[in-house]
Amino acid sequence: MPEVILTGASGRLEGSFSPGKTPNAPIALILHPHPKAGGQMNNAVTIQLYRVFMKRGFATLRFNFRGVGKSQGEFDSGIGELADAATALDWLQANNPTASQCWVAGYQFGAWIGMQLLMRRPETDGFISVSPPTNVYDFSFLAPCPASGLILHGSNDAVASPTEVERVVAKLRTQKGITIAYDLVEGANHYWSDHLDEVEIRTGAYLDRRMAGGKS
Repeated sequence: MPEVILTGASGRLEGSFSPGKTPNAPIALILHPHPKAGGQMNNAVTIQLYRVFMKRGFATLRFNFRGVGKSQGEFDSGIGELADAATALDWLQANNPTASQCWVAGYQFGAWIGMQLLMRRPETDGFISVSPPTNVYDFSFLAPCPASGLILHGSNDAVASPTEVERVVAKLRTQKGITIAYDLVEGANHYWSDHLDEVEIRTGAYLDRRMAGGKS
């Protein structure tokens, strides 16, 4: 997993990249949780998402948002972080020009940034959002959502209640042409403290279904 340095709008961005197993391997961008709450690319859930795609042969990149780790710049309340994510996806696409698919996955704050990125990149084929903070950030921008994906959440999430997440899921499911899978893991909290293995199991199973030609 070689370290890479990307050139972002606020300076360098520190990343970790796993090359694809074939020339036309699909690509995946992984986004970490809130920088002001200790979020960084080596967060345990972020690493799980990275491994899910890496094990399936994707060209996979995770990186630190501006101001985190060796990445330059300062926290920008989501605006600059969205620009960072776009920079990272540009890098992935430039280095994998024949990629067969494009995926975005994120945890918590990273899920919010990732779903905004979807709206700006219609070439995205799928997404995975873990514990999206629908109670903190407005997700109404998903109108319409351009890609099918999975939303994974814990039943004991005290930060973003399942009720709030399910409201967003219900709205997304009214759209035609996409399929939103919703997987509620019994007993899991916002940080997946005792259910970390479930992140890889559930997201891996979903990805396997999608790559086999399924819609959900």
